Amino acid sequence: MDIRLSDLVTDLQRLGLSAGPDPRLPEGAIPDPATLDRWARAAALAPPDVRHAAIWAIRQAAYATGIRPASLQGLYQARGREEWGGRTVPAMNLRGWTYHTCRAAFRAARKIRASLLAFEQAVAEAMYAAQRPAEFTAGVLAAALREGYRGPVFIQADHVQVNAASYRKDPDGEVGKLTELIREQVAASYFNIDIDASTVVDLSLPTLKDQQCLNAELTARFTRLVRELEPPGVTISVGAEIGEVGAHNTTPDELRAFMATYPTALGKGTGVTKVSVNSGTTHGGKVLPDGSLAKVTVAFDTLAEISRVGRREFGLAGAVQHGASTLPMENFSRFPESETVEIHLALGFNNLIFDHPKLPQAVKDEIRAYVFAHHANERKADQTEAQFVYTTRKKVWAGMKERFWNLPDDVQTPILTSLEGMFGDMFERLKVGGTDELVARYTTAPIVTIPMPQPLQAALKG
Repeated sequence: MDIRLSDLVTDLQRLGLSAGPDPRLPEGAIPDPATLDRWARAAALAPPDVRHAAIWAIRQAAYATGIRPASLQGLYQARGREEWGGRTVPAMNLRGWTYHTCRAAFRAARKIRASLLAFEQAVAEAMYAAQRPAEFTAGVLAAALREGYRGPVFIQADHVQVNAASYRKDPDGEVGKLTELIREQVAASYFNIDIDASTVVDLSLPTLKDQQCLNAELTARFTRLVRELEPPGVTISVGAEIGEVGAHNTTPDELRAFMATYPTALGKGTGVTKVSVNSGTTHGGKVLPDGSLAKVTVAFDTLAEISRVGRREFGLAGAVQHGASTLPMENFSRFPESETVEIHLALGFNNLIFDHPKLPQAVKDEIRAYVFAHHANERKADQTEAQFVYTTRKKVWAGMKERFWNLPDDVQTPILTSLEGMFGDMFERLKVGGTDELVARYTTAPIVTIPMPQPLQAALKG
């Protein structure tokens, strides 16, 4: 059922929204499940005025119940001091159906008291899923509320990436574009931001330091920007990328080369806490002509060695693994063993949803048709149809968001149950169960006030 601005006003007043210059919900004001479902739907699908009001309402309800966006900074600094280990933070890219998928993740997390996990969105995902950062944050927080989760919630910007070709043509323009994007992400409480300037690494240059120099300088520049934008009481956790995913395996000497420039380029202030590397994987996996995935050998020794060098020589939390959600599940236990600090997971969740036996064939046909209708020009000359559909279907979320929201319960429930099982298995293997106390010990999460949207202000006064 669609929601109007007047409905949100009624909901907020019923929950005891205070008046005055800084309106908020009283402590413990928990919307009932039906209200949360309506707010989450509005945050994803409603016209702009109602959408922005619903996003604001969800944020206020989260604050009122002790759910707050937080930074991994304290945890990762402690990891750099080797005060904890043997756990790998799952950072989950949820490209569409965010509220529903996050509910499954929080259910799995609560069963094993897992708090050491992050929800992330890459820049490209915000675009092709038609889901701006504020909407993504609202979906995550609404899901936490709905499932009774309490405490810090880590929301992360993945791959804030420099486009190398655009930078070569217009450096100031490319920097300006990413600057505005980071402003939007910080405003949406993305208190963990991964800068990816690995795209400008030039392997033709004579020394490793030369190759990594521009990457380090740009990462330092954007780190300083983040520090200027972060709200009072929050130190945003910033990550760097030194090995472009899908290229050659990163070496410890490349990390040393990056760090030979980065601290000087940064100057005063808090630097990065982790480094993303390449260890043999690619985003989404390597797709064979029949649409299946090729087997991948992960260089766990690379992850272990770079993590060790990062901690002992530079005080970093360790290495970050990308492109891993399509790996065999038995591989996941090896990431904590190699002391990989964080792992980015994405396409495996998409695949489970799109290939689920309970998803009607008619919807699967719509997905395929959408890919060819809207993205046929992206098909490479050597791609089979199966390869093209597999690599491109993640982009259907922009046009099929409401279609999935409207799936009947007898379709949604088994899909979300399967997702919960996948999340639970991953969390167990990554050793993030029983981390409530660890997260509480090293995390501060102040309330960061966000302004009430003007249309909602007017509606409340009316």
